[in-house]
Amino acid sequence: MLSHESLQQIDREIAKYPHDQKQSAVMSALRIAQVEKGWLPKEVIEFVAGYLGMPAIAAYEVASFYNMYDLEPIGRHKITVCTNLPCALSGGVHAGEYLKEKLGIGFNETTPDGMFTLKEGECMGACGDAPVMLVNNHRMCSWMTKEKIDQMLAELESK
Repeated sequence: MLSHESLQQIDREIAKYPHDQKQSAVMSALRIAQVEKGWLPKEVIEFVAGYLGMPAIAAYEVASFYNMYDLEPIGRHKITVCTNLPCALSGGVHAGEYLKEKLGIGFNETTPDGMFTLKEGECMGACGDAPVMLVNNHRMCSWMTKEKIDQMLAELESK
């Protein structure tokens, strides 16, 4: 279900915990699986749970709670806009609306060309940098004005 390389990465995460607590690596294991597969189908979540020796529902609870996990296919680039109160008060809502207009989609939608998926996110821990966006779960973008959003989209479109 997962490549040998992904399983090796998961094994390195498991090794960080006591032998009888390998389910503690569930968040890392789900991240590794998602990087390989692009998203987390039910079968992959069940595989990860079995690999960690935990009930599938427990792994699904983790995957469905955190917005960095994708339970359905997404575009090539996922943009998550923080709309939690501090960001919302500092332009996060306007940044989200601008992205919706530019991309022609709403939150939880993907552009017809499969290039972008737009998500609404909770606090990303950078309230002083608002509005904040997270690109592909790994790149934090701060102080996102319309100009910076246009620049980010152009850069992502070229990749």
